[in-house]
Amino acid sequence: MTTGQVKNLCETTRTKLKEAIAKMELFLNHYSLPQLLTENDPAMDEFYRGYLSDTRHLLVFCEVSYEKLGGSLRRPNFNEDFAERTLYDVYHNCVNSFFYPQNECYSEDGRYAYTGQDAIRFRKKPSREARNLTIELSKIFEELREDLTYYETDYITQRRMQGERV
Repeated sequence: MTTGQVKNLCETTRTKLKEAIAKMELFLNHYSLPQLLTENDPAMDEFYRGYLSDTRHLLVFCEVSYEKLGGSLRRPNFNEDFAERTLYDVYHNCVNSFFYPQNECYSEDGRYAYTGQDAIRFRKKPSREARNLTIELSKIFEELREDLTYYETDYITQRRMQGERV
């Protein structure tokens, strides 16, 4: 990738992270565990505790990456190595955290990815607000995953090869 392509990718990634951050902040600022629990069900209590925990972790990962990308873009001399490392981190921390949440409250079912249906499947039936947030975020993180697919494995492979040649 050229420096210009990396810089453009940083800008579009930052924009998408900003959108995801805004959606998560809005949700987390409006909903708490007691508001999400509509009945006294220990299984749903566990589900929502995990869901909220995963959402908070994802928010932090996204905010850190958003700030790093902003710092990279504001530098007088664009540091391509730092920017690429940050894009790698976005893929492995943000995208992977969304699609593979620690508490496994939902998962992606690839069989639905090309049917136009939502590919996210929940372990328990969540509230409409939690479901809507997850589906909205899935669209953002699907785009990020496509944009940053190079950073899944090729980036590290290339770095290792460069290190071996040096």
